Amino acid sequence: MEEGLLQSKELYEYLLRTSVFPRESELLKEIRDITAKHPLSTMGTAPDSGQMVAMLLKLLNAKNTLEIGVFTGYSLLLTALTIPDDGRITAIDPDRKAYDMGLPVIKKAGVEHKINFIESPALPVLDKLLEDRKNESSFDFAYVDADKINYKNYHERVLKLLKIGGVVVYDNTLWYGTVAMPEKSVPEDLVSYRGHIVELNKRLAGDTRVQIVQIPLGDGMTVCRRVC
Repeated sequence: MEEGLLQSKELYEYLLRTSVFPRESELLKEIRDITAKHPLSTMGTAPDSGQMVAMLLKLLNAKNTLEIGVFTGYSLLLTALTIPDDGRITAIDPDRKAYDMGLPVIKKAGVEHKINFIESPALPVLDKLLEDRKNESSFDFAYVDADKINYKNYHERVLKLLKIGGVVVYDNTLWYGTVAMPEKSVPEDLVSYRGHIVELNKRLAGDTRVQIVQIPLGDGMTVCRRVC
């Protein structure tokens, strides 16, 4: 679980204790505990970030959603619990083993019927979706938490799939705070993706097709609402 960018660990724990954990379902807690056992557990969606995603889904009355990067399924389960019973999630990830870790909880929640999990890199799936013109402007919401190198490529495709007024959320857009560091000061294990995140942030800031807000939750999230 990421502690986010708050400078005080005590303040972050206060935030979790007072407004996040009391509202988090037992099923989400269970999948978060499962995620903690994965060697790459920090890849999981932070619960405070998940709380914001759930709010957006409700505000949008989202039914048709897209998730690029599933991992063990915390954000996927959260979405499935939030959208209506006839809602649909197209979930894409090449790592079936990670998804299978959280799948028993998804089944226990009774929401597996809402999920179309596709074991694949995302770009071929997105291109396949766009081959059918009916998929254009048909999605209410998208959540992107996958390989950072392709964020800029995902953006062009996701915008075509989102309806006007639809929202896409990009995770990790502050990249452990390194986006504000001189490159020579960036830890070696973070430097390879930093440039791609910096490029994405510049691109989103100048993209007149979307209204954006960057939020310092988790490792940074950028919310983009398609306006044209």
